[in-house]
Amino acid sequence: MKTGVISPQARAKALEAMSSGPELDVLVVGAGVVGAGSALDAATRGLSVGLLEARDFASGTSSRSSKLIHGGLRYLEMLDFSLVREALRERGLLIQRLAPHLVRPVPFLYPLQKRAWERLYVGAGVALYDILALSGGGAGVPVHRHLSRVEALKAFPSLRPETLVGAIRYYDAQVDDARHTMFLVRTAVANGAHVASRTEVTGFLREGRRVVGVRARDLETGAELEIRARTVINATGVWTGDSQALLTGEHGEFTVTASKGIHLVVPRDRIAGRTGMILRTATSVLFVIPWDQHWIIGTTDTKWDLDKSDPAASGKDVDYLLDEVNKALAVPLTRDDVQGVYAGLRPLLSAEASSTAKLSREHAVGNPVPGMIVVAGGKYTTYRVMAKDAVDAAVRELSARVPASCTDQVPLLGADGYRAAWNRRAALARESGLTVTTIENLLRRYGTLVDEVLSLIEADPSLGRPLDGAPGHLRAEILYAASHEGARHLDDVLSRRTRIAFETPDRGVAAARAAATLIAPVLGWSEADTLREAEAYESHVIAELAAQQQPDDATADAALRRTTLATAA
Repeated sequence: MKTGVISPQARAKALEAMSSGPELDVLVVGAGVVGAGSALDAATRGLSVGLLEARDFASGTSSRSSKLIHGGLRYLEMLDFSLVREALRERGLLIQRLAPHLVRPVPFLYPLQKRAWERLYVGAGVALYDILALSGGGAGVPVHRHLSRVEALKAFPSLRPETLVGAIRYYDAQVDDARHTMFLVRTAVANGAHVASRTEVTGFLREGRRVVGVRARDLETGAELEIRARTVINATGVWTGDSQALLTGEHGEFTVTASKGIHLVVPRDRIAGRTGMILRTATSVLFVIPWDQHWIIGTTDTKWDLDKSDPAASGKDVDYLLDEVNKALAVPLTRDDVQGVYAGLRPLLSAEASSTAKLSREHAVGNPVPGMIVVAGGKYTTYRVMAKDAVDAAVRELSARVPASCTDQVPLLGADGYRAAWNRRAALARESGLTVTTIENLLRRYGTLVDEVLSLIEADPSLGRPLDGAPGHLRAEILYAASHEGARHLDDVLSRRTRIAFETPDRGVAAARAAATLIAPVLGWSEADTLREAEAYESHVIAELAAQQQPDDATADAALRRTTLATAA
């Protein structure tokens, strides 16, 4: 079985095939979740496919979400029933068929503050949520249940008793977004797609009005490439305007507003609770989400018009989330409890709205010129539908008979046999010499591809030891990230293949040099390269910490750039 290995050698072959081989049917630009999903959709229809990403897979929005696969309760209040039903159907598909190793149910409490009308109002909404999921064939989670105040406090002891009279428990799902996107990419590769990260599109090839490919630069070697394709899909998210400008000299038919959302990561022992929690705020909702040995708290929703490549979280953002969550907690959190912070940008289709919280998460697909498809907007949960719609539009450009989308029937790599492998986890532990807990962690990260990780340990038992500075990960996982998962730089490994960057108290600094040393032979780094990668990562952590002390977006963004430049010098 092909497992879509993305090694340095495979990347080089992919670039050679795209630039020197036959014209592609579809070239996708942007390897966030929608671009990766589009590449998989096209490849599984039998088309020849290329996928280019200027940075790392999922390095933008698709690694910085709330880690939720959900219908969006708040969209019910907006009466957007079709969007909610569509998202709930996708949630069910992911849990039950497409990615059971990566997407799993998680319970949430909705605390109630009024004794009668609120329970009736919220209960009716959550009941409709369950009905929409069941009617769309996409449940995959238990139905909701009403809880008394005593039951709610038992489920979430850290709640302030005076803040609630009861609660409703309902279910959604969570995902490691960056790993899920990477698995989409690998599954596309396993189905024949050519994929290359760190390859920037610098322009479009034209024959008259028609787009017939792209000009690109390999950012690792500096090589200039021309890649010809019958259709190009622009799936660049918050960069949609920038990439459209390469084609037309202006931002094009879609205007995408970037909305910043930040999340705090705190250790699990700072909050006593066996479920997640959803809280209403003055402008939106706040999630408190269980995440292995941590909690994720988020999010904010504010317009962002500064550097999109690395949005900065300010002190104001951090304090806002702490203030909001502390309204519900018996023991308040402080800044000292915050172990990690990450910020991401949502790509919202612009509309007449007073705040980004009110903009729709609906997506749109356009065909601005022959040979070019643009897909924009949407939300993580509905990536597969967005990808299908984009490829449907591309197929109309091809003027050929092409099979319909089948990605609702295509499990991602690692999914086939996952439940049986989970049932065999004790046996896998005995065979490998690892603990059952370690095997469980590996299965949740790799599914049945865990065999590839275990093979590395069998060949070199030292890889079965925990990584120095990040004991929650094995040394083998770091090596595997570069040899099989397309990681090209240290930040790719610590921030996206693993979540060491926000799951360790020092944000991965202690692990940086050990991790860089492990991946150096795979990526052909010299000792100087290895040291430079570690120092660059450490300097970026310093820059992020400096930004988080600033009072607003402008000063935080300036501090992030200034500190990065100073430490690099």
